[in-house]
Amino acid sequence: MKRKKVKILGLSYSQSQVGSYVAVLAEKGGRKIPVIIKPAEAQNIAMKLEGLKTARPMTHDLMKSMSDAFSIDVQEIYIYQLLEGIFYAKMIATNGVEEIEIECSIGDGMAFSLVYGCPIWVSTEIIESAGISVSEAEVEEAEEEDIEDVPAPMPKKRVSVEDLEHMMQNAIANEEYEIAAEIRDRISKLKGEA
Repeated sequence: MKRKKVKILGLSYSQSQVGSYVAVLAEKGGRKIPVIIKPAEAQNIAMKLEGLKTARPMTHDLMKSMSDAFSIDVQEIYIYQLLEGIFYAKMIATNGVEEIEIECSIGDGMAFSLVYGCPIWVSTEIIESAGISVSEAEVEEAEEEDIEDVPAPMPKKRVSVEDLEHMMQNAIANEEYEIAAEIRDRISKLKGEA
């Protein structure tokens, strides 16, 4: 089965599905794939895209620490199927001796790709059926920012201030005050740059 490498282009609050977010994946051929993800995964992805760090590890960071302790490395995320609007993904991991495939949600897969610095691959069938054509300039801009080389504070805004404010409110509602404070600080910084 043929597949293509994609990058996480951005993240936005979903207007059509209340409480959800839309992550946008982009492939080199100029197509975007919009994906609906859950708030917790969106929060983790947004924090990684914006270069924010928390005082305590988040779930995906904890999993990375645990896998590092046992010499397990995630090699890639593979989005292999789209059924009834649901994307199916798996994480390909190795301990240096054997390789295993672990099913994961697409949101977790995207978060893990940022945490591990590994590529995301998508079946060409999915790109053809769910991909939306875009200009090459937008995709090239996304490709310039290689996941493996993302500096801690990202110079480019990838999540809107409005979406960050919404995530901050969710963090407060969930009593995740450290995360809310990090997001608040990022919002202040972005507003100061504008």
